[in-house]
Amino acid sequence: MPGQAKAVKSGQDLQRTVEQLAVALGLGARTNVNCGRRIWGPKRRIDVVINDGKGQRLGVECKYQATQGTAEEKILATLQDIAHWPIPGIVVIDGEGFSEDMVGYLISTGKVILFEDLEDWLRLYFGL
Repeated sequence: MPGQAKAVKSGQDLQRTVEQLAVALGLGARTNVNCGRRIWGPKRRIDVVINDGKGQRLGVECKYQATQGTAEEKILATLQDIAHWPIPGIVVIDGEGFSEDMVGYLISTGKVILFEDLEDWLRLYFGL
């Protein structure tokens, strides 16, 4: 399966790997796409916008956390932000630093996906 063997080491690496996975699946992908402003004012950029070339699009925010930290806490604000995008969106997470309880909660929202599950998710979403 495309993308499953790649080791991710940073947020930027995760973004690049998500883009490469989309392309390997025959989808289009653009990174750092401008999308209005965040809830609190700064310009919004979507990490990766994936499209099927037929009008269906999906915004993907990429969050990587190698060690315990605050990235998992920031995802809650990101989920609120995604609700205001003009296209559907999800958050893809990867890294050993996310706590097990937080991962369980985030996945339960239906808007957060582990990178290891992304390929199957994209296949379902885009009907591949």
